[in-house]
Formats: sequence, C-alpha cells, structure tokens
Amino acid sequence: MNRSLFRIPVLSVVLLGLQILLGQSFVRAAEEKAAWQAEWEKTIKAAEKEGQVVIYSTDGLDLVLREAVQRKYPKIKVTTVIGRGFELGQRIMSERRGGKNIQDLFVMGSTTPVRVLYGAKTLDPIQPGFILPEVTDQSKWWQGKHHYVDPEGQYVFMFEGTARSGDITYNTSLVNPEEIKSYWDLLNPKWKGKIVALDPLTAGPASNSERFFYYNPELGPEFVRRLFSETDMTIVRNDDQLLDWLAVGKFALGLFARNVDTAEKQGLPVRQFLPGHFKEGASVGAYNGTLSFFNSAPHPNAAKVVINWLLSREGQSTWLDYNFKARSDYDSTREDIPKDKVSPRGRRVPGGKYFMTEKPEWMDMKPIYELIKRALAEGKKQ
Repeated sequence: MNRSLFRIPVLSVVLLGLQILLGQSFVRAAEEKAAWQAEWEKTIKAAEKEGQVVIYSTDGLDLVLREAVQRKYPKIKVTTVIGRGFELGQRIMSERRGGKNIQDLFVMGSTTPVRVLYGAKTLDPIQPGFILPEVTDQSKWWQGKHHYVDPEGQYVFMFEGTARSGDITYNTSLVNPEEIKSYWDLLNPKWKGKIVALDPLTAGPASNSERFFYYNPELGPEFVRRLFSETDMTIVRNDDQLLDWLAVGKFALGLFARNVDTAEKQGLPVRQFLPGHFKEGASVGAYNGTLSFFNSAPHPNAAKVVINWLLSREGQSTWLDYNFKARSDYDSTREDIPKDKVSPRGRRVPGGKYFMTEKPEWMDMKPIYELIKRALAEGKKQ
C-alpha cells in the first residue's frame, strides 16, 4: 500500500486546524482591542461632557497635569489645588466634613494618601479605572507588577520608584566620599557636631530615609537611635538654610536635603551620595509620585482619562521630562520608557541592591518618631 496517499489529507487537516486556531486568536485579539477601544472612546466622550477634573497635588507637579492634560484633551478643564501633603489632607477632610466632595484625584507623596485619605475611607480602588492596555500590562512596570502603598493594595498607586542612599548630602571640600562606605560610618566621632538635618519629626522628605534606616536589617532601630543621639546633629526646618550651611562649610554632612541637583548646577560644593554607594544598599520610594482616586468624585470619567494618561508611556515620559527640566531626580516605576533624563542620584539600575520602603505595614511613622524623640533627648543629656 502506498502510504503517501494518506499523508496529504492528514497534512491538510493539520493545516486547516492551524488556520482555524490562528483565526480564532485573531478574532479574540480583535474583540479585546475593540472592547478596550470602545470603553476608552466612551470614557473620553463622557469626560468631555463632564468638562472638568479637579486634582489636588503639589506645586510643580500640577503644571504637568494641568498643561499636558489640557493640551491632550482640550475639552477637559484641569483644575489643580496645590499645597503640601499634610495641608491638603487637612483641607480635604474639612471639605468632606462640610459635604463638599469636590475632589477627583490626589497626586502626591505616600504619607498623606495612606495615613489620612485611605484611613478616612475617602478613596475608591483605582485599578477598575485602568483602561489602556499599556497601563494594565503589569510586565511594563518595575518588578513586573503594579505597586501600591495602602494595606489593601488597591487605593494608592505608586508610579514613582526613586532610588536614594538615605538622602545624605556632603560638602565636597570637607568630605572624601571614599571614607564613608557604610551608613554606620556616619557615627564616626570625626563627624560629631558636623551633621545638619531637616526636621526628622516632620512628615515629608525625611520619612522615606527614616523607614529605610529603621527597617533595613543591616541598620535597624539601633542605627537610628545612635544616629540621632551620638552625632550631635543640628536640626533645621528650611531646606535652603540646610544647603547654604552645607555649601559654606558650616557643616560637612546634611540629611534629607532636597534641591541638591539645583545647588550642584549652581556650582555649590555639595553632592549627594549615589544609590549603591553604601554597602547596605539604597531605598526605593515615592517622594512625589502616588495616585489616588476619590470616592464620590464629581468627574469620574475625566478622572479616568487623567489616570490612564498619567500612567501611560506618554504620561510617564512627560512627567520625567518635567522633572529633568525642573532639576529633580525622580524615577518612574514604568520600565518601558527611556530613563536617560533621570539623574543618577535617583535612577534604579539593573542588579542594584534596593530596599522598598513604601510597604503598607511600614507607613505608620509613629514608632520611628518615638525612637527619634528619645534619641534626640538622650543626645542632649550627653
């Protein structure tokens, strides 16, 4: 019997089966594409009908949201309310108690949305508002997942993942960075009385570094206690004053300073230790980059448009571009966008030793503050 007579029909059946499977895959892909596109178009139309979105944010970041979104969606008026995190938190709670649910989105650091807004149950889960595939695809994000700061992992989305080495700045004329390769080296008697720090008991710039010190197993509460009790550090409340004193050599080291990049470009003799400089690694946190969606939002569709734009490749690239122009050094948790404009002082690099400080169970600063208070009091007695 000639077996080749049977081979052609079998091969034809196999090819036909492959065609059917491929055809079904194409159909499913087209249906999925049509589904999200239809939802997106419907959302944009509804947002344009609402005509406005109200965003509570910080000075500077509001420009990205107001100008870029307004340009992209001219029929949606972007109104921003700006201020510091704790100030906006108090304002929002006061407005809500007065029955004024006028807020749509909150774009800020991590402390206020978790400690105030989430705690007061003013937020809705944000993930249901994700529409664009590039936003929902978690493989595009750091560690292959979306990062949230709240305990339930639903309400406070973290789109910033900036690396830092404890926010430690030094005077280049007074400090040889090779002398300080471990955070424990800050306790060297050589630096006693030569360290200035922004108020460690005020929520804001210091919080991320303090969580890093406190929860890092190579440092821990004992390091925090000794740092604030043994170094005779000077505490200030103004970032400009800290950098001025550091620049003129009144102090050799500064903790928790901001705007260091600007000071460097002005020619001042200050530098910040780069992530990876210390053997205990660097933190990864959100200094100014979390996104939350209010419940009872008056413009829910416009809010969804902003959510998807901000978290898209275009939105995150625009945010990084703004940071570059503003001489900031934040990094995005999106991994599929160019990071050439991210300062080395904040950029994550492959293989780096990083310690995520925005874990929900660590957001309560009370035990850290209590330890620092005791340590400062102990230092005054010495």
